[in-house]
Amino acid sequence: MKDASPQTIFLKDYAAFGWRIEDVHLTFHLSGGATRVVSRIHFAPNPDAPEQAFFLHGEQLKLIRASIDGNAVSPELSEQGLTCDVPSGPFLWESEVEIAPDSNTALEGLYMSGGMYCTQCEAEGFRKITYYPDRPDVMAVFTVRVEGDMPVLLSNGNLKGNGDGWAEWHDPWPKPAYLFALVAGDLVNFPGAFKTMSGKDVALNIWVRPGDEGKCAFGMEALIASMKWDEEVYGREYDLEIFNIVAVDDFNMGAMENKGLNVFNSSCVLASPETSTDSNFERIEAIIAHEYFHNWTGNRITCRDWFQLCLKEGLTVFRDGQFTSDVRSAPVKRIEDVIQLRARQFPEDQGPLAHPVRPESFQEINNFYTATIYEKGAEVIGMLKTLVGDDAYAKAVDLYFDRHDGDAATIEDWLKVFEDSTGRDLTQFKRWYAQAGTPFVTVEEAWEDGTFTLTLRQHTPPSPGQDVKKPYVIPVAVGLIGPNGNEVLETQILELADAEQSFDFSGLAARPVASVLRGFSAPVVLTHDVDRAFLLAHDSDPFNRWEASRGLARDCLLAMIRDGAAPDAAWLDGLEKVLRDDTLDPAYRALMLEAPSAAEMAQVLHENGVIPDPQAIWDAMDTLAQAMADRWAGFLPELAEQTKVTAAYKPDAEQAGKRFLGGAVLALTRRLDGGAAALAQFETADNMTLQLVALGNLLRAGVGDAALSAFYGQWKDDRLVMDKWFGLQVSASAPKDAIDRAEALVQHEAFDWQNPNRFRAVFGALSMHHAAFHHVSGRAYALLTDWLIKLDDKNPQTTARMCSAFQTWRRYDADRQTLIEAQLQRIMAKPNLSPDTNEMVSRILAS
Repeated sequence: MKDASPQTIFLKDYAAFGWRIEDVHLTFHLSGGATRVVSRIHFAPNPDAPEQAFFLHGEQLKLIRASIDGNAVSPELSEQGLTCDVPSGPFLWESEVEIAPDSNTALEGLYMSGGMYCTQCEAEGFRKITYYPDRPDVMAVFTVRVEGDMPVLLSNGNLKGNGDGWAEWHDPWPKPAYLFALVAGDLVNFPGAFKTMSGKDVALNIWVRPGDEGKCAFGMEALIASMKWDEEVYGREYDLEIFNIVAVDDFNMGAMENKGLNVFNSSCVLASPETSTDSNFERIEAIIAHEYFHNWTGNRITCRDWFQLCLKEGLTVFRDGQFTSDVRSAPVKRIEDVIQLRARQFPEDQGPLAHPVRPESFQEINNFYTATIYEKGAEVIGMLKTLVGDDAYAKAVDLYFDRHDGDAATIEDWLKVFEDSTGRDLTQFKRWYAQAGTPFVTVEEAWEDGTFTLTLRQHTPPSPGQDVKKPYVIPVAVGLIGPNGNEVLETQILELADAEQSFDFSGLAARPVASVLRGFSAPVVLTHDVDRAFLLAHDSDPFNRWEASRGLARDCLLAMIRDGAAPDAAWLDGLEKVLRDDTLDPAYRALMLEAPSAAEMAQVLHENGVIPDPQAIWDAMDTLAQAMADRWAGFLPELAEQTKVTAAYKPDAEQAGKRFLGGAVLALTRRLDGGAAALAQFETADNMTLQLVALGNLLRAGVGDAALSAFYGQWKDDRLVMDKWFGLQVSASAPKDAIDRAEALVQHEAFDWQNPNRFRAVFGALSMHHAAFHHVSGRAYALLTDWLIKLDDKNPQTTARMCSAFQTWRRYDADRQTLIEAQLQRIMAKPNLSPDTNEMVSRILAS
């Protein structure tokens, strides 16, 4: 166990490693309790580095022997690694260590998952495999020999040879240790093939446990589509002879982009219509694309240090978002991204866990795999593209690939290629990487003599460690709509660079209605007194049309909660007109029907000076949904008819959109028929999307226990479907019932608390069930804390991330704050608390 009060690492203190590595040869003698790892590494002095002691990271390793140029040495060992005297010139380092994969429950380094050997080395897991400079700026060519009694032995790169009980792999591309991977086990492959744009043949494989081969076809299709898209849109060709994906049940993340050997959480690659929902298919498609796109934005060009994490993750999230927009619906993708940004990143930005897109310091890098790094990092890329234009973006990115291929790069390197290719000064834009927090932008209008003036102001509140914020460069996409609903000014990009700026639009015949922040052109909170009902009826921008409806919904719920008002009939009338427009994408109409989340409404109340009452929010949302059902009772059957799919199941955008809208209609219908339609759908469903939606509605109607038992009997042997079964019982229950369900589920024989997917299924659902998690009794707080304390000894990474459920605690009433603080203090009082969890809870308590 590392020191629970680890040293803070600062970006300003970066220094290059004192040696370069010419090549790495690793040999693994696999054994669950005593794997031997032999390393042969050629080091040479780095003339660009400051003088320093020779230090190699290493944790939980048993050193068997070490030598330099064939002569035995006795390094000085610590819990963090080893120090040794070395020659002044090049030398050969050799060592042999012993590790125990079968007792590695943290799922970092080399560990076991259901009898399979697996690695996860990002961010700092390689140091649990052997002694090495485990940092992203140390890049080397790896040759790896794997020996063991497993039938399949995989590592990075190209297969150079294999035989009975051994395989040797060589990766010709220099990489940092975090991209190393090894998998060994009883696996079968689902094969595929791809011919690159230059005519090279690439062998593709998805490796799974026997019996899962039937769930690989969609993943293979997604991989091939991703490879083709990256060639066509970014000109990036794959660079090895083989590309392997492995599905692993026990995995802390979604997937990992190890060079040529991507390791995936099983839930992010295995799919079939019978066991996976439409959203599962779309998520799998996006994650496969994301990890493949990392081959260039993350692998061929990696990050110099972990402060630059957003360089590879933000850019790759942006790229996978472009991919999904191209193969599915761009407006729907944009809306869904913003919903997630507001649900996950905005609270992070506005709370105790706020940090810049490029942090200035950290204690545990695992705690910075956050929505700010990923999603806000992608938004920053999108803003940059908006500011310079599509052609200039493409030119700059090509220069980035040409200039930095094989480099461990920085944000400065990324921005410099844009400055060099466009001539634009990005000094102020760089503040998006340096400042934490979400900017608030207000809009005021003026009209005089045919001139319409928009005055924009920006302000970013203080965040931990940053009391004063300087103005950003904010691209604000604006269109103007005439009184008759016709667009009088197509979308223009206004650059808000000062605290306050005014923009004039002259020569107009009548006062227009301004559609501001079209496409959500910047990750800001916008305040604009505008006729949302008019925009809902007439805006040509699909995002802002949805945003107008969303804003009306927020206003409606705010009035209901704060003032006891009735649901807004005028808004419901306008929404019905949109729903009746069958020329619109069904998925888009389904998104129109979705109310703001309870957590979003809690934030709205907080911003309006009202202490959120989670039960009051729940009650208002329930009342609003019932009003929608009652108001549209005669229309719902017609809308349901439009959602029917008679063709064979496909997880494509067209069919998925219809089922999405059908699910929204069923949720309203359930309020009128007590669940009769849901029961009929459950009994006849031929795919998981329809079956799970029906089951959720039966549970919400309070008549789902029989269906729940039937579902369990049907799917109890499918581990991924069982994750759905666990999570749905919590998410689809009334607040108090959800806590009761969670308490019972953790005692269920199928609850494996050491499996991250199963743990998140229950406690992720509980923490996201706003009224249940914040139940006045505090039972949910205590239940989650009990299990976080238990999990911390086994898996600190998952524990620390789950602690973020408490990050918004300060916005609630004094009684709830007292209850939450007591649970946070319980966590802090745990003996041998992990550094990961210590850092997260300390930051939350300090707010």
